[in-house]
Amino acid sequence: MKYISTRGNNQELSSAEAIIKGLADDGGLFVPDTMPKVDLPFIGELQQLSYQERAVKVLSLFLTDYTREEIEDCVNRAYGNGKFDHKDIAPVNFLKDASVLELWHGPTSAFKDMALQLLPQLLSTALKKTGEQNEVLILVATSGDTGKAALEGFRDVEQTRIMVFYPDNGVSRIQRLQMVTQQGGNVAVTAVKGNFDDAQSGVKAIFNDREFNTRLHEKGFSLSSANSINWGRLVPQIVYYFSAYADMLNESRIKLGDKVSFIVPTGNFGDILAGYYAMSMGLPVKKLVCASNTNNVLTDFLNTGVYDRNREFFKTISPSMDILISSNLERLLYHITGNQAQVAGWMKELADCGRYDVGAEVLAKIKEVFSADWSDDNATKGMIKKEYDMEGYIPDPHTAVAWNALYRLKGLDNPVIVSTASPYKFNESVLTALGKSIEGKDEFQLLDELATINSFGIPAGLAGLKDAEIVHKNTVEKADMPKSVLQFT
Repeated sequence: MKYISTRGNNQELSSAEAIIKGLADDGGLFVPDTMPKVDLPFIGELQQLSYQERAVKVLSLFLTDYTREEIEDCVNRAYGNGKFDHKDIAPVNFLKDASVLELWHGPTSAFKDMALQLLPQLLSTALKKTGEQNEVLILVATSGDTGKAALEGFRDVEQTRIMVFYPDNGVSRIQRLQMVTQQGGNVAVTAVKGNFDDAQSGVKAIFNDREFNTRLHEKGFSLSSANSINWGRLVPQIVYYFSAYADMLNESRIKLGDKVSFIVPTGNFGDILAGYYAMSMGLPVKKLVCASNTNNVLTDFLNTGVYDRNREFFKTISPSMDILISSNLERLLYHITGNQAQVAGWMKELADCGRYDVGAEVLAKIKEVFSADWSDDNATKGMIKKEYDMEGYIPDPHTAVAWNALYRLKGLDNPVIVSTASPYKFNESVLTALGKSIEGKDEFQLLDELATINSFGIPAGLAGLKDAEIVHKNTVEKADMPKSVLQFT
């Protein structure tokens, strides 16, 4: 299998080469040139397997230049050694109104661990396979969870350095503490004055600056990304859709071949896009529901076909979704249309004018698969309290946005809510939603208070922040991001 750009240059790379490179030379994203297909017996065989074994079977269909032994080694390093606090890695919690796919049992208590524990292993293996001599510099823009998960995944990984940019005052207090206390000899963390889109567009500009990249290459560095623009970040996420289906079979919630619907809190479109890949491969999926917060640019697009980032930006209690430029949507447009020139044109319109319109025909094809809904902060808080009162289950604010979409939309057979973060990462918002007083309490007092009513204890990675030293204190303007990269190298 080869990997090509969504925008149509003539690059054809192996998966290892695409993972190292991150972004195509024309600014497009790498996608597989063919879609592997699976049948129901393949899916049925997953039932008796561990998460790691399921991952090897699914990943082998895409990483065809890796040996099975290499994939097994990467998977075991990523998901073994006690890194996850649940034996099933990505368990499904079966509640009365929905099944909840919990993706936050990794070291940073967010779904990004599912990919960012594996990506460094895939990249390290790829460097050996291709004979790459340069040190790889991983650049990351984060709206909260990706940053810490990437830092933790790449910490002290041989032949790599990682630099994370996050929006100043645009992440939760716990998310910020997780990043600025990060240890490791190859890591750097910098706040950017502005919002996530400022940080993300700044990173993209660095990738697309050929002169800057030449200077880095002369210093012995090659750029790559741990954001979901990197195929090695996206492909691990496909696995947990198959795994959730297998778990539902095991619990007799469905029969083999029954369709399910996944409701996904969505910001950069990578998580839900992985569900689209699973569906395209043959996983029985009826609908993929994109659940947004007040920054509902994706909901508007999926309902109208018009993507328009020229709107007010809101800071919400679900900050990982505070995004107006959803990079992975480009991949979907390529797979829906098969027209690289058309995709390139839309991306140019987005860059030049801040909007594009895919038209009625393309929109109709998208609506066959996707539904969309959004919630404001009040509705999100209300859902946190509702689920606690009904089930004794406390969702984080992102998961609550998905829960609202489940209740509002009809015809979602066998619904699975994709839960993307532990409530402990957003203890202030969660406790407020539950009517608890937070006045005068610091982050760690809030963690302790939440633990008194939650069904599971404080994750070790969050509890340990209390005594962690703040080691990263830099803040820059967006225009100075390239300078800070040079200083780090």
